[in-house]
Amino acid sequence: MPSATVTDDDAGPTIEVSHLTKRFGAVTAVHDLSFTVEPGVVTGFLGPNGAGKTTTMRVLTGLVSPTSGSATINGRPYRRLADPSRTVGAVLDGGAFHPGHTARDHLRVYAAMGGYPDRRVTELLDLLGLADAAGRRTREFSTGMRQRLNLATALLGDPRVLLLDEPSNGLDPEGMLWLRGLLRGLADDGRTVLISSHVLSEVQQLVDDVVVIRGGQLVAAGPWSRLAGPPAVLVRSPDNDRLIAVLRAAHPGADSPRVEDAGDGRLRVSGLSAPGIADLAAEHRIRVHELVAENSSLEQLFLQLTTDRAVTA
Repeated sequence: MPSATVTDDDAGPTIEVSHLTKRFGAVTAVHDLSFTVEPGVVTGFLGPNGAGKTTTMRVLTGLVSPTSGSATINGRPYRRLADPSRTVGAVLDGGAFHPGHTARDHLRVYAAMGGYPDRRVTELLDLLGLADAAGRRTREFSTGMRQRLNLATALLGDPRVLLLDEPSNGLDPEGMLWLRGLLRGLADDGRTVLISSHVLSEVQQLVDDVVVIRGGQLVAAGPWSRLAGPPAVLVRSPDNDRLIAVLRAAHPGADSPRVEDAGDGRLRVSGLSAPGIADLAAEHRIRVHELVAENSSLEQLFLQLTTDRAVTA
């Protein structure tokens, strides 16, 4: 895990995006965007293609200047940080590796640029699972190994903040398990971790909180499990129509449960618990052949938020 233990006095900085707007000519990539990322949790930065995620992360790292508003780390824009590479580690693209350099050569070059000792290179080769490949040329690396080397480069300064775009790209299941452990360890150590990804099934296993944007604007922010709400219940009955009528009659108006066709003769019921549905079915002598709580998924939440009305925790 990280080479230094973070204390309460030097915990990870807070990322704050405040009324950020960025225009490229006639195109508004980000519009009046505000959100906060706290240390100690892994936060997923999500949105459809073209939502403004990359632009926002590039503003955070000083690669793009905002049209208005701000994006700060511990209250300062990136360009005003006293020692940026010790504060922020970022992987925003595929990375640039000299094909003739070994993994160790690559890290030594960047370590020398940042003023870090060779022992830090050795530490990171071990931490990122690259020790056995340290002498191999980067042109021989798989996508997953390149991703590990990108992460090693970002961690050279033992930064308090990590900004990672598609960190799981190219990783096999074992690599995903390793990445979860790495990011969890960094967050538990008090770091501030913001990751962007399109693979929502993998992100769900990585993140605690989410920030969801659409069209350059915020649609939701908070713990994803809270945003997702209680799980829906899958119900199968030989008399679905009567069951639907009973459920809605028991909770009329605004409290009426949401019922939709889940396929295979099943109903998906939101707004009622499994015991509550079972009690109503028994009271009205309606047979139920299946009754199971459906675990909420980040993908379902994402589709709801980016195709329906926005919510904020």
